[in-house]
Amino acid sequence: MWKLDWDDAFNNFVNVENPNSLIEEWRERSSSFKSNSIAIGKMELGIPYGDHPREKYDMFLPKKQSRGTIIFLHGGFWFRTGREHWSFTAQGMLSQGWSVIIPSYPQAPDVKITQITHSISKLVYKILDDCNGSVRMIGHSAGGHLASRMICKNFLKKNMGKQIEKVISVSGLYDLRPLLMTKLNDILKLDYEESERESCFLYDPIDTKLTCWVGANERPEFLRQNRILTEAWSKKSRNIESYYDPGKDHFSVIDQLEEKESLLTQSITK
Repeated sequence: MWKLDWDDAFNNFVNVENPNSLIEEWRERSSSFKSNSIAIGKMELGIPYGDHPREKYDMFLPKKQSRGTIIFLHGGFWFRTGREHWSFTAQGMLSQGWSVIIPSYPQAPDVKITQITHSISKLVYKILDDCNGSVRMIGHSAGGHLASRMICKNFLKKNMGKQIEKVISVSGLYDLRPLLMTKLNDILKLDYEESERESCFLYDPIDTKLTCWVGANERPEFLRQNRILTEAWSKKSRNIESYYDPGKDHFSVIDQLEEKESLLTQSITK
């Protein structure tokens, strides 16, 4: 009998010869951005939003008056990379006149995914309290899961999620149950109860505009993940749409945020 290899299904590095070199490349690009970008009006690094050592964010402000604030939530299967790897993604959004927040967050195996989602909720409360204008969110991979959890009905207190104007979830993970059958779960330590509790598609959404965005050249499981949330939430809200980005894979899809005029940058800033 044919059996699905779930480890392979979630292996988004399958076409990357040296994953560690790619992660180091992100760090180098981010360091160069912070040192050389002409789009940065002001930046402040390592601002705390909680007590955990990883509960810190970097803030980048445009040179002119800000149009609002965009929170970027990075991926890494909830256990790898941090804000220092992803600063480069602020380039396009800054160039469009938006302030950009890029946090780190506690990671597995030190904490469970449920604790990570609550950590991000603390960040969101702080940004919503501190910012007077529009607040939007974009998340990639595991960060797409975290961004989508923030707009699950009754997750954020006092309906504060409705203050989030728009969310784009890029190559996100919304059905966590298959992860129980992967070696990744040696790190994530999910049980069945948590895998359901953290699966966004099992919830109702609040009435915030969400685009489920995925590269058309993604692994089939990530295409399925994109489809399952779109289909589930479209039955409950008119503000859900999906986009399959031609020619893009799990990593090239998010590289577009460096570009002021890319479709992804335009979509989160317009």
